Amino acid sequence: MQRHLISAADLTRDDAVLILDTAEEMARVADRPIKKLPTLRGRTVVNLFFEDSTRTRISFEAAEKRLSADVINFTAKGSSVSKGESLKDTAQTLEAMGVDAVVIRHGASGAPYRLATSGWIDAHVINAGDGTHQHPTQALLDAFTMRRRLVGRDAGLGQDLNGRRITLVGDVLHSRVARSNVDLLHTLGAEVTLVAPPTLLPVGVETWPCEVSYDLDSTLPKSDAVMMLRVQRERMNAAFFPTEREYSRRYGLDGERMARMPEHAIVMHPGPMVRGMEITAEVADSDRCTVVEQVANGVSIRMAVLYLLLGGAEFQAPSTSAAPARTAEEN
Repeated sequence: MQRHLISAADLTRDDAVLILDTAEEMARVADRPIKKLPTLRGRTVVNLFFEDSTRTRISFEAAEKRLSADVINFTAKGSSVSKGESLKDTAQTLEAMGVDAVVIRHGASGAPYRLATSGWIDAHVINAGDGTHQHPTQALLDAFTMRRRLVGRDAGLGQDLNGRRITLVGDVLHSRVARSNVDLLHTLGAEVTLVAPPTLLPVGVETWPCEVSYDLDSTLPKSDAVMMLRVQRERMNAAFFPTEREYSRRYGLDGERMARMPEHAIVMHPGPMVRGMEITAEVADSDRCTVVEQVANGVSIRMAVLYLLLGGAEFQAPSTSAAPARTAEEN
């Protein structure tokens, strides 16, 4: 593992599999009466959120507390940032407080990289989403969910997603989730297809390690997992499609379309879902939809990332589920 987690593209296959395997161990902690490990006792982690968030912020906070870290939650609203304080000044303030890790979400693409490489702060930096650029822990939890569903919990240990066919549908242009998933799934050996109207595909998408299609119906029968992406109106400054009804008719997933998928295939969504737009209530509430499962897996993945980054340079993933339990008993 590197010192920081800024982009899914920075992870090698071995890095990614190590995180997924460690997350499998962390998931077993959630089944215990006391869901805590002493691993990060005495370490301070700051959640530095310049953008609104519910799932990601709460997920990181839950992960940090389950690892016994001291947690500081920072939001831009109501802080000195709203008075004009720069990212540099905020970082230097945190450095003076002696924090060990910073989980940052920022509206500007590249802000986490700047924080990690500027020398303003001597702490591990974890990217919780920057602009339309990257969201690596989301891609990791998505891959973790796919591996569990398509390969199996125990059978998946040490395995990647080689040969699996994954389809991402919707607003790729504004989606950091799409970019992160394409990078990570390619690293893990999956075959990725993007499905979107031409107006919602970024310039240069032909250089990405994936296929591109404009026809959802033709890709569904050969997909092992279909991830629906939210149309991000808050990032749009123009009309990218005629009407919501037209978008939903061509790129929305309903019960009829889901029936065309292979029996083992799953439906995913990074959230928040816009029911009736990219996904119908029938699909969102079906057994094949993994949205709630993804939220639970997000805590395990973020525990694994924190465990590996802050647990020491020589740390290796536990080989059995008894490893974290033994640590807890020793402490």
